[in-house]
Amino acid sequence: MPIEDFIIAVFCQVDDFLKKSNFCGRALRKRGFEPKLSDAEVLTMMIVGEMLGYDTDKGIWRYFRQHWRFLFQKIGSRTNWSRQASNLWMIAQKLHQELACRLGARTNKLHIVDGFPMPICVITRASRSRLFKGIASWSYCASKKEYYYGLHGHVLIDFEGVIAGIEVTTANTSERETVLDLVENKIQGTLLGDMGYLGQEYQNDLKAQTGIDLQTALRSNMQDDRSPKFVRVLKSTRRLVETVIGQLVDGFNIEKIWARDLWHLTCRIGRKILAHTMGIFFNRILGRKSLALADLIEA
Repeated sequence: MPIEDFIIAVFCQVDDFLKKSNFCGRALRKRGFEPKLSDAEVLTMMIVGEMLGYDTDKGIWRYFRQHWRFLFQKIGSRTNWSRQASNLWMIAQKLHQELACRLGARTNKLHIVDGFPMPICVITRASRSRLFKGIASWSYCASKKEYYYGLHGHVLIDFEGVIAGIEVTTANTSERETVLDLVENKIQGTLLGDMGYLGQEYQNDLKAQTGIDLQTALRSNMQDDRSPKFVRVLKSTRRLVETVIGQLVDGFNIEKIWARDLWHLTCRIGRKILAHTMGIFFNRILGRKSLALADLIEA
């Protein structure tokens, strides 16, 4: 799909959502001047910009101002655009929830959970850093085998890679403590995790509170009564969350914390999750159209 067609398709989806949700125009604002760019246009720029790798307000604004001025003719100053984009953080979250529901992320019976580090600076500057003071902390990343100073992200996906939820905590917060916030009243069925979620008592408590069956691989020195085939499928399926985290880190730079407060960090992470989900949504649509076209050709 050409990039121009993709921008128009994203705008149509966002605009339809805003109209159906009664979020269009001045319904979002009680006073002040109406912005020159519509909220649908700003959300479209945020989504497409993130998908293209422009993960800062300045980068997104400059890209559309230079290359797509004829589509967004009323684009103004960068500060006004950034302010409007930040104020749409709740709408971005609601749009993500809508897309996730349409993709079946909440109704699927199999989900996967995992965490990833979000360092705020290099180790040598940690003692002098003022960012998120009192919130950031030290922790150890087992996958990278290194210590870091910052925050910790926790992501929940379904078995098709759609993000159903995300939480950000201090770096030293246990992943097991965050699971309840991620899954409570949101999903049902089976949840897969790595060895960080080990503990039969913990798994039993989680099932008693939420009805969710948490399954993890065991250490080599632990006895496993489950069938070897089930364990192999569990391990291979759980790796999908590592793929999704890799996409968020490499394609959307979610590990980088450019924000200086929690509110702007929420805005930043929310639009990355929205862009990732929107990409899956359009891949599903294009995949169905390709299958339909193939059936017509065969007929």
